[in-house]
Amino acid sequence: MYLLISDANILIDLEEGQLLEIFFNLPYQFKVPDVLFHEELSEQHGFLIDLGLSLGELSPESMMYSFELRQKYTGPSMNDCFALALARQEQCPLLTGDIALRKAAEKEAILVQGTLWVVEQLVTHGMLTVVEAQAAYDKMAKAGRRLPWALAKQRLIQFSN
Repeated sequence: MYLLISDANILIDLEEGQLLEIFFNLPYQFKVPDVLFHEELSEQHGFLIDLGLSLGELSPESMMYSFELRQKYTGPSMNDCFALALARQEQCPLLTGDIALRKAAEKEAILVQGTLWVVEQLVTHGMLTVVEAQAAYDKMAKAGRRLPWALAKQRLIQFSN
């Protein structure tokens, strides 16, 4: 199964759009760094483990790499750097909507996907209609999530044609 490493903001976007449960039905394995989970998600989002989220442990080398990333890039948080280091360690894409983390990942030659890609995967796999995807985007926007809304709507139109 194809592995994807996620940061916290993607999961929060999906929760606000009420898409978390179907997200874990995609034919991918989703993993976050164990440190990120315990520091940012476990208290209010511990149920993610039951839905299918896996925890990844950084090797000592990847832990050192994450500290190097934190010094190299000023934008991403330490937990963001852990996610990027885990994606490199596992040699797989990173899911993030954080612009600073996205830029760092691209500079580190790590493939990055975001919330729009995830929603489009749900539509592509027949788990969500275009109308349901738009409703999910509306919920995310109403909750104050920051996404490129014009682009999101434009890309959904392509699925309608």
